[in-house]
Amino acid sequence: MSKALMVKAGGAALLAAALLLGGCGWFGGKDDNATYVEQPVDQLYNRALDDLGAEDYKNAAKEFEEVDRQHPYSVWATKAQVMAAFTYYQSNKYDDAIIALDRFIQLHPGHKDIPYAYYLKALCYYEQISDVGRDQGLTQKALDSLAEVVKRYPDSPYARDSRLKVELTIDHLAGKEMDIGRYYQKNQQYIGAINRYRTVIERFQTTTHVPEALHRLVECYLALGVKSEAKEAAAVLGHNFPGSDWYADSYFLMTGEDFRIDDK
Repeated sequence: MSKALMVKAGGAALLAAALLLGGCGWFGGKDDNATYVEQPVDQLYNRALDDLGAEDYKNAAKEFEEVDRQHPYSVWATKAQVMAAFTYYQSNKYDDAIIALDRFIQLHPGHKDIPYAYYLKALCYYEQISDVGRDQGLTQKALDSLAEVVKRYPDSPYARDSRLKVELTIDHLAGKEMDIGRYYQKNQQYIGAINRYRTVIERFQTTTHVPEALHRLVECYLALGVKSEAKEAAAVLGHNFPGSDWYADSYFLMTGEDFRIDDK
């Protein structure tokens, strides 16, 4: 999944603000074997920004954390905590980013960058959403975190993108239910399949998977010999999605007629 929107909506603005803070250049270079010497905060911070700009995420993260360690009570330290998390995110070290963000949220609940911190944490889960064939624990965490951004900060710059990603995440969860339902149906475990399809219809009724779920219910009920339930599912499908191919397929199963032929 693309990170471009995140950088545009949040990361770039945060970086711009950080660059305004760091007006001075840094002195000297990096030497992992050098004797430890406390360094000026602007030197550390700007060195981290330079490494971040060069996509040297490993050193950038270390240097942002060093700002916080050497100058814990400065305004730079607070910014560095968020920037370290952003750097971990950029390097796909999502667990480290989440740990850093949780710490920032706990220490600075009233900070102006708190909405961004919640948003970035949600993105850390969102970027890890796997295909529907795998466990969807992280998908649920992404959904919960994105919904929290919308609930806590509905007027923030991050709410609109969070709402969009909530819809995509819900669709993904529905896809997982469909995947399991098809598996059960293929193996003639019709009750298990029906339960999964009904979950899609009842819990994820705004997703793109509902028409197929209704059609699969028709198939499963007919396979069990429960024609009345199959007829009811087909009627709901026809009422809500009359022009869909899924309804045409259900109509054919129920009547033996293909109305698509009549339309030609």
